Amino acid sequence: MIEKLEHIDQQVLLWINGMHSPLFDQLMWAVSDVKFGIPFYLFCIYYLYKHFTIQQALLFLFVGIIAVALSDLSAKYLFKEVFQRYRPSHHLLLQEQLHYVNNYHGGKYGFVSSHASNMFSLATYFGLLFEKINKKLLFFFLTFASVIAYSRIYLGVHYPSDVLGGTLLGSVIGYFCFYAVKNKIK
Repeated sequence: MIEKLEHIDQQVLLWINGMHSPLFDQLMWAVSDVKFGIPFYLFCIYYLYKHFTIQQALLFLFVGIIAVALSDLSAKYLFKEVFQRYRPSHHLLLQEQLHYVNNYHGGKYGFVSSHASNMFSLATYFGLLFEKINKKLLFFFLTFASVIAYSRIYLGVHYPSDVLGGTLLGSVIGYFCFYAVKNKIK
């Protein structure tokens, strides 16, 4: 059963990675860059200060930072270092079949995706935090995080299951961080 799931994971990866083009290579490279999230972060900070008191905004921003820290550290130390699952770009049988953008192969281990975990923790946290103000933001934030997560598969540095695991981890952390401050929303 595990072998069958792993085979499906590899086939989906190869299918997504195989749909490359020069335009999408550069687009996915840009989406995967940490700087791509800067407008999202700035929007969240602006929205905090526009809709909450300064004390609330600072608290919510601080908890958002904690959400990312928990997500990032959990992805690395509770998953990558424990499971030690090689990224597809380091898999001896797959690495030659993958298309790489800018010769990027990522780190050694990939389960779970830190990009997916970090972005979904923020998307879930801020989406729920802003839900009473604008219900569409949660959907927009989750879509934004999904595009970033997809870029990691496209670039050949994560299996779909790495991204799914990161998505679940980040969403749970984002939800619990929201839950910790939801009684502070007025």
